[in-house]
Amino acid sequence: MGAELFGRFADWTAEADAILGYSIRELCVEDPRGELVLTAFTQPALFVVNAMMFRARQEDRAEAPAFVAGHSLGEYNALLAASVFDFATGLRLVRERGVLMGRVRGGGMAAVVGLEPARIEKVLAATEAGRRLDVANYNSFDQTVIAGPTEDLETVRADFESAGVRAYIPLNVSAPFHSRYMREPMAEFAATLEAAPFAAPRIPVVANRTGRPYEADRIRETLGQQIGHSVRWLDSMRFMMDAGVGDFEEVGPGSVLRKLAAQIRRKRG
Repeated sequence: MGAELFGRFADWTAEADAILGYSIRELCVEDPRGELVLTAFTQPALFVVNAMMFRARQEDRAEAPAFVAGHSLGEYNALLAASVFDFATGLRLVRERGVLMGRVRGGGMAAVVGLEPARIEKVLAATEAGRRLDVANYNSFDQTVIAGPTEDLETVRADFESAGVRAYIPLNVSAPFHSRYMREPMAEFAATLEAAPFAAPRIPVVANRTGRPYEADRIRETLGQQIGHSVRWLDSMRFMMDAGVGDFEEVGPGSVLRKLAAQIRRKRG
């Protein structure tokens, strides 16, 4: 991941190594200690590679975006792209975010495919086990991720199968991210955000928490709530489409978000 970028952006590579205390290139390209699966390492790795890919895009004189948005960790890259903070500040925030979220143990997540979000919420509300689970990611009309205690995720599988779900897929994650079970690290992270220097976005950044652009005077509050609340990606995409956005470009490794955008557009009509 990002193998071709570390040499091109040697200044950011050196800065990342100094901030993190290890080689970001070694982690992303070789991962000799198997650390890349741990969120404390995954988050800085993704932030650095995403940031370098956007910088490469800028240097290659690509068209400036009308809006930027990022899914979960990617929101920090969207804020960097909008000049809310610089690379070093963003990486320090992400490093701390990863450490705090990595302390949460137990629980998990599952993708529910083939039911609209409102139907999923009704299934969860109907049982005690379901009420202990939260919607973590509203990804599209057809794909939603839920999070909470592992035993409850297993219990509600039968409820979703009875409701006609197309697929119910437990995810290989270490904790129930973007749920009530992340509220403790969310509260701890507030102090880190309070100390960070932020500027007003130069490009509208659509927030995970609200599905609407950040308000310049509420950046810390909105970003701080992200850890323990749902990623409202479906609402974010619908907002941009309603605003006239016709083309979406995914900046970062992979094509998951581009595929979600296509799914949302088809269903939206």
